[in-house]
Amino acid sequence: MTDLIKIVQQSFENIKISDESWFEFWSARDLMNVLGYSKWQKFEWVIEKAKISCKNSWQEIDKHFLPEPVKTSKVWWRPKENYFFTRYACYLIAQNGDSRKNEISFAQTYFASQTRKQEISELETEEDKRLEARQKLKISEEKIEKTVYQRWIRLPVEFATFKNKKIETLYNMSVKALKSRRWIPEKRALADFDSEVELKAKDFIYAMTDHNIKENNIIWKQHLENELVSNAKETRKTMIARWIVPEQLKPQPDLKLIEKRRKIESKKIWEKKKLK
Repeated sequence: MTDLIKIVQQSFENIKISDESWFEFWSARDLMNVLGYSKWQKFEWVIEKAKISCKNSWQEIDKHFLPEPVKTSKVWWRPKENYFFTRYACYLIAQNGDSRKNEISFAQTYFASQTRKQEISELETEEDKRLEARQKLKISEEKIEKTVYQRWIRLPVEFATFKNKKIETLYNMSVKALKSRRWIPEKRALADFDSEVELKAKDFIYAMTDHNIKENNIIWKQHLENELVSNAKETRKTMIARWIVPEQLKPQPDLKLIEKRRKIESKKIWEKKKLK
């Protein structure tokens, strides 16, 4: 099965056409043969079904199914019985083709595997962004802690209260209520379950606060907390103006577990390399 899918993949890639701008597309006439259709009329029926699927997916048909123009003797352009398909259109063609044909069946399996690979790739990219944003937030927390320490917030409990002011203002609820709402263990950091936009929002709050404290030489606990709360309010206001309500965002997978999984995967890859 895997070998046959590879053959379909190779055939599919062999008929791909790329232009100078790296735009890739496929000729309907070429794809028709790869998918086991010998008559244009039958394949055209599949194309029409694929167009309907495209429309139902809220995609623009004209962007994925491009009629091939041909110049006639009357010096005007008319669509010929051929199309140029995007990769997405090819996927829809395979999904709407006759699955009794081996070529269609293998093409559907091929596109399913490609879709899964794309999903995994996008998930890894999203994880990378969150891990990077979380690390930046940790650095900002260390920086702001040093800044306020010099201005009379010195006890661990005082700094914890200082940080909680940011959460309470940004989410318009207490830390305890937010953790309960998101099913986050009491002793775990909220940031480990934050989305990328939340992590960056918190980082921005700290950055503004640190800047203004130093720029305006703010001292004493109440004044420092007021500055933090003011920046958190403005950040919340901006997020809501862009239809992002912080407390309504869903918790994301635990970054601690992601880091642990990444380490195990890296170890396995390293061990495989050593065996070669």
